Amino acid sequence: MSHFSIQCRNCNKILENAYCAFCEHCKDALLVTQYHDTRFSESAASGVWRFNWLPVHEPSISQPGPVVYRSQGLANELGLTNLFIAFNGYWPEKGALLETCTFKEFEAAIVLQNARENNIEGLIVASAGNTARAFAHLSATTGFPAVIVVPRMCLGEMWYLESSSVVPTLAINDGDYSDAIDVAKRIAIATGFPFEGGVKNIAKRDGLGIVMLEAMSKIGKLPDHYVQAVGSGTGAVGAWEMAERFVKDGRFGSRLPKLHLGQNLPFAPMLHAWEKNSRTLFPRDLDPALISQITTRVLSTRYPAYSVTGGVYDALTATGGRMYGVENDAVYAGMEAFLQAEGIDIVPASGVAVAVLKDAVRSGGIRKNETVLLNITGGGEKRLRKDKKTHTVIPKFVSKAIPDKELEELLCPILKKTC
Repeated sequence: MSHFSIQCRNCNKILENAYCAFCEHCKDALLVTQYHDTRFSESAASGVWRFNWLPVHEPSISQPGPVVYRSQGLANELGLTNLFIAFNGYWPEKGALLETCTFKEFEAAIVLQNARENNIEGLIVASAGNTARAFAHLSATTGFPAVIVVPRMCLGEMWYLESSSVVPTLAINDGDYSDAIDVAKRIAIATGFPFEGGVKNIAKRDGLGIVMLEAMSKIGKLPDHYVQAVGSGTGAVGAWEMAERFVKDGRFGSRLPKLHLGQNLPFAPMLHAWEKNSRTLFPRDLDPALISQITTRVLSTRYPAYSVTGGVYDALTATGGRMYGVENDAVYAGMEAFLQAEGIDIVPASGVAVAVLKDAVRSGGIRKNETVLLNITGGGEKRLRKDKKTHTVIPKFVSKAIPDKELEELLCPILKKTC
């Protein structure tokens, strides 16, 4: 017997055999995991596997979790008395042991384990950088086949660990992250390996929600505010869904944390839609030319999980949340402020989150004594390079217009499949 079921957020129907899918009855409505045990608990298992609210049954790999701690340095700088930081990266002195330096490692671990249990033989993954690194690492260390598809424009920010340099990686010569998603979906059809699903994958959202699970384990109550940078917004949706479970539990508070979500200007389609109280994104805000002007390419998808039922729009509405826009200069200032205050390097997307926190405090959106959870989604890359060697990603370059037949001829021999 499974310890969870999968339910449509819109019509509440319980679905069977719903791997990486929308509801069969409701257009564009996310499915959500309903755990039979509505009380949060932890076991004696190690790492992330000690939590009961994960859609897996018999984990076969080890996976360290995030480190959540009460801030002193950044808290003092901002005048906050209850600032908690969820650090997702490599900082062994603090107990943080994510060798890919990103919270996407939780996503990859849960998605791959869930895929195995659903008799999936391999996955096709699209990424703008950090998801690629996480899935490549877990693919290499677990032996679970994966093909990674990234845009060429993001290669300058990408690296692999030595073990994951053998994972097949394609780079789209003439497109952005969203074009990589399109090609990944075509590869899935050609090879028979499913596309990992993006926001549709309940394991992906629950995996990213591990940050909230760890935070509740350490803080003991729901924070008043949750701060994160967003690209697709899947991680923020996962945090909201986990928070809903804690409210239902009843022992951790009755109010959802207010979401404070940031995008890197000038590419901020969710920000501009939210400011207009629009559930629909505006085409002018999805112009690929805007992506070349931002410093955080990992936040650059033109297919964010905003409009879908159960997506970012609904999460912001349910929590009374707010979107923020962060200029490039503020991104770098946020990175430097965190390094000086907390003592570890962070990635640009995390710099966006620090800038959002500063803005929220300055504007009065977050008050001095309120409990705040700041999600540092990636960090410690410079620290990692003191202990481990990283490798430049050497992909096979293809056009976004590559014919399906060429995709089959390119990938099927690598995957040892008959396509």
